[in-house]
Amino acid sequence: MNSVKPQPAKAKEVATLGGGCFWCVEAVYDELTGVESVESGYAGGAAPQPSYEQVCTGNTGHAEVIQLTFDPQVVSYRQILEVFFSVHDPTTLNRQGADAGTQYRSVIFYHSPDQKAAAEQIIRELNAAKIWNAPIVTQVAPFKAFYRAEDYHQEYFKRNPYQGYCRVVIAPKMAKFRQHYQEQLKPASPEPAEGA
Repeated sequence: MNSVKPQPAKAKEVATLGGGCFWCVEAVYDELTGVESVESGYAGGAAPQPSYEQVCTGNTGHAEVIQLTFDPQVVSYRQILEVFFSVHDPTTLNRQGADAGTQYRSVIFYHSPDQKAAAEQIIRELNAAKIWNAPIVTQVAPFKAFYRAEDYHQEYFKRNPYQGYCRVVIAPKMAKFRQHYQEQLKPASPEPAEGA
């Protein structure tokens, strides 16, 4: 009788994505089931350890990105990318809404040949489906380094839900995301009791 050896659990994976302001993208992935951690930061430029002020000049070559760790047994890299393409406009070069500059470019920094192939495949499929009126301009580039953004950028939407940008830009994006991906959201934390 042949015994079947259990397959080892797949290791956690990392994805690095830029889709405009990192506050927006981080807020989305914080709520996606299978995503274990999300950090805002910078990638794709030449300057080591850049500051937010330096990246904002557009001269460092860095993009505002999020780096997330996920469990591929729960959420696939393909699903991570499907969410990515649904929460920003991948057809505008170096711009998301009013945010303009190379630091706001749409970019996927792949960590493996499989991630590169998945990114290129989904871009081909989305372009063929003509979901947008223009071709996707998302850059697909090899991951080199990630520089964590300053502490005040981490969990920005969660900590500042009533700040102007959060209310006007991020909140509507989050509402659309939550509606579209209801089945894939992490369980909501219970609201604190009044007077607690």
